[in-house]
Parts: sequence; structure tokens; C-alpha cells
Amino acid sequence: MTAPSRNALVPFVSVDNMMKLVLHIGVERMMAELAAEIEADFLRWPLFDKTPRVASHSEVGVIELMPTSDGETYGFKYVNGHPSNMKKGLQTVTAFGLLADVATGYPLMLSEMTLLTALRTAATSAMAAKWLAPKGARVMAMIGNGAQAEFQALAFKAVCGIEEIRLYDIDPAATVKCARNLAGRGLTVVSCTSAEQAMEGAEIVTTCTADKQYATILTDNMVGSGVHINAVGGDCPGKTELHRDILLRSGIFVEYPPQTRIEGEIQQLEADHPVTELWQVIAGQAAGRTDARQITLFDSVGFAIEDFSALRYVHSRLRTSGLYQNLDMIADPDDPRDLFGMLLRAGAAQAA
Repeated sequence: MTAPSRNALVPFVSVDNMMKLVLHIGVERMMAELAAEIEADFLRWPLFDKTPRVASHSEVGVIELMPTSDGETYGFKYVNGHPSNMKKGLQTVTAFGLLADVATGYPLMLSEMTLLTALRTAATSAMAAKWLAPKGARVMAMIGNGAQAEFQALAFKAVCGIEEIRLYDIDPAATVKCARNLAGRGLTVVSCTSAEQAMEGAEIVTTCTADKQYATILTDNMVGSGVHINAVGGDCPGKTELHRDILLRSGIFVEYPPQTRIEGEIQQLEADHPVTELWQVIAGQAAGRTDARQITLFDSVGFAIEDFSALRYVHSRLRTSGLYQNLDMIADPDDPRDLFGMLLRAGAAQAA
């Protein structure tokens, strides 16, 4: 059989090659560069197609597709969220994504996105905090010490200058794991036995828990004035982390309101409760933090444009890194009208 044509081949970034790319660039440097890429795309937010993610819910989790396009490049991510997977020794979140050329519809790259989602989620959190957190914040509480925790800690160190991370999880083993992984990375790591202890002295509070239920990780009395809350765990209908009263005291910033009102912390509020879109703050069209005593809340649910930014970042490094494989994914007959003839010729070649 003849070798696949150039048009048939699509670069694929495997988990192994993604890990090599991250380690080659450096975790913190890649996090900072991803944050900059995402911020740049937020500045051109009006150019993008925007739609809430297409979700298929079950009793045990959710499977979602997250598409967007800037008119030149199209991207989508497949992602699941299954909190009970951890008990089976499986990841709670897995993902892969694709970039395509709008002009032809041909794929440009297929990539793992389990690791890349962890990186882009943390980079987005830190990018938002750069605009919303108290000036000079150096201490962050990290409540929920699962798979995302280390990424969040290092992103906030790289982008916001966090120096101390205070850890708490209902599972002490998760805190031990997180503290071990962060050792020697330039952070003061404090392991705590309660959420209240973790929040002592914290100017930024990140919540990142996985249970698919209405939960109250933070109660109103735990949150003093002047803090920035980075709420990561609430990301689908029926799944929250913050008491409603905290929301009523906070300036709330979101990615895409039609999606966040369904999936975020603000699903607890009335449909017309005022929120500010983060891209407007970055573009200078809306105020971010207005005073030192204000509570700011980034109600993060993850939006397709952030995945698009991350995929484009990886795609831009394919040629220089060489960390990809070519997959024979696109049928490319000599005559575009003769797809069946290509099949017949392949059969003849096999029989010869």
C-alpha cells in the first residue's frame, strides 16, 4: 500500500509527549505562558463563537463537549467529570481536544487534555486573581487537595507571587500527597486539619472539591472582608461549594454568564443577580476589585475559549519541540470524488 499523503496526517500529542513538553518548558513557566495566552484571547473575546458546553448528565457524572472558534481556527474539548471514579482508582476528569482549520475543516492537531486541562484551569485561576485579588497577596488557602491542587499552587506562585500555601482536605492522605509534591518548589507549605485553620491569614482562598452535590465548603462566617475567592469545584448543575450568603456579600466575576448561571456558584442566586464578565475587566470595560475590603469571587466553571487558548499554545510549539506523532486520520484520495476507488486500490494492493 502507498504511504499516507501529507494531507492525511494529523499531529497527535500523547500524554507522554505532553509530559515531556511540560517538563521541557518547566511547569511554572508553562503556567505563566498559558495564563498570558488565555488573557490575550480574553482581550479578543467578542471575536469568538460562544455557547455553553453541551453536557450529557448521568447519576454518576457528566460528559461534555466544549466548542469555540475565532473565525480562523476551530477547537473543541471532550471532557468528563465523574467524582466516584477516584474510588475505582480512576481519574475524576479526563479530556482530549482538537484544533481545526476553519477554511478547510481539516484537523490541525489532536491532543490529550487531561494534563492540559489541569494546567489551563490553574492558569485561568491565577490570571483572574491577577486582576481581582488584593494587591501584594502572598498567602493562599487551598481547600481540596486532589489532582488540581498542585497546579493551582504553582500557577499562583508563578503568576501572582504567592509564597505560602495552606492545605486542607477532608482526606488527610490527599494533603500529605499535595505537600509532598510541592516540597522544594519555593513555597512555604502548611498542612492544616480544618478549612478554618487553612484560611487563617489567607488573602486568596481556592476551593477545589469534586463531589457532585450541593455542598458548603465555605460558610459565611469563615469569610472575612478583603479576600479573593477562587471557586473551582462547582462546575455543573447541582454542584456548589459556597454558602449562598457569601455570594450576596461578594463582587462576582464569571467567564460566560449563560453557562455559569447553570453550572457555577451563582446557580444558587436569582437569574438576574448582577455579575461581571472577566473579559470586560481585562479589556478595561468594567471595574475589578474596587476597594481593599471588598470580597471578590471568581466563579470559575471553565469555558471553551480557555481550552482553545491552551490547544493553540501547544500547537505553536509542535515544530520546535517535535513532541508529537503523525496519525493517519484523514482519507485523502488522489481524486476527491473517488473515495470508493481509493478503497478498491487499497484492496488490490493488499491482495498483491
